[in-house]
Amino acid sequence: MPDQKKIFELTKKLISFKSISPDQAGCIDYLETVLSEIGFTITRLDRNDTSNIIAMIGNNGPLFAYAGHIDVVPSGDLNKWTFDPYTLSSANGELYGRGIADMKGGIAAFIGAVAKYIQTDFNPSKARIALLITSDEESSAVDGTPVMVEHLKAQDIIIDYCLIGEPSAKDNLGDIIKIGRRGSLTGYIEVFGKQGHIAYPQTCINPIHTFAPALNELITVAWDNGNDMFPPTSLQVVNINSGLGVANVIPNSLTANFNFRYNNLHNAQDLEQKVAVILDKYNVQYAIKWVYSAKPFYTKPGKLLQVINQSIKQQLNLTPQQKTDGGTSDGRFLIDISHEIIEFGLSNKYIHQIDERIKTEDLYNLANTYYLILNKIFND
Repeated sequence: MPDQKKIFELTKKLISFKSISPDQAGCIDYLETVLSEIGFTITRLDRNDTSNIIAMIGNNGPLFAYAGHIDVVPSGDLNKWTFDPYTLSSANGELYGRGIADMKGGIAAFIGAVAKYIQTDFNPSKARIALLITSDEESSAVDGTPVMVEHLKAQDIIIDYCLIGEPSAKDNLGDIIKIGRRGSLTGYIEVFGKQGHIAYPQTCINPIHTFAPALNELITVAWDNGNDMFPPTSLQVVNINSGLGVANVIPNSLTANFNFRYNNLHNAQDLEQKVAVILDKYNVQYAIKWVYSAKPFYTKPGKLLQVINQSIKQQLNLTPQQKTDGGTSDGRFLIDISHEIIEFGLSNKYIHQIDERIKTEDLYNLANTYYLILNKIFND
């Protein structure tokens, strides 16, 4: 099984880099050296403030790719942390540090697993392994994974099996894996009215009043009932602004934005049209800008799902739940060049929080499970 001491030291080193998205802060440079020493060929694809590497090994056979990111969100108030967030700390059976769960611990676990696999069972004439690592997942995600996908497309490289190491577990390592994700579509709307004195509403058009009945329907309508793979589509309003800050003026306009998390029963254009029908129904005068950031995707049962289920059962004695909920991930880009995509990583219980942490044993159990996955995907 993978070397626990080396995994710990690698995790410790990764945590020490203050790689707040998209600044790699030397972390990508360090991984480039580590992976080169293992035997990987490195392609560096930096764009603007983002750093990306594609590390590949093997000449022929199916391609297994591990995708992840080294960027982290800011630590917040340092005085509220039990330990320095950029120093890996151990206490009460847990490991603390910014990014330990999301997702430097997962990257260290996979590198430990693949290093062991290359030493013992790897046949470069029958298998190919890649790591796709970016520093731009937590921020715009514009110059990160999409850049690597563009490069692989240009090389006509298709990923047979893609494992994304995002923290997927809830209560126990291996209890949940993600077999897909919902799409994301955001609407930015401006509703037009006519400003005037509140005592003379007959001379004005109140945009709040004209938008209210349409808004009520937007938030109460059932867009669908979901299906076996996805929950129902959800629309959430996240911001509404109107008014001049005084009590005697009807405002001239209203602005709002809302987001769809939608399943594979819809596409973005379909939802845009449905919103337009509702707004027109209530004679709302408006302009709207749509921002499309992710399409829904779903991995049908195949070899990767079978292997991950078997490996989790063998190492962790669990049968994982298969879900598609949560936020977006870089799988929304990788689906264009991947036959099968599954997310499986550490617990997401403390991600982005003060005192981000994981169970110490989870780090090593994840590495062992990743090692089993590599053996089964190529040797079974």
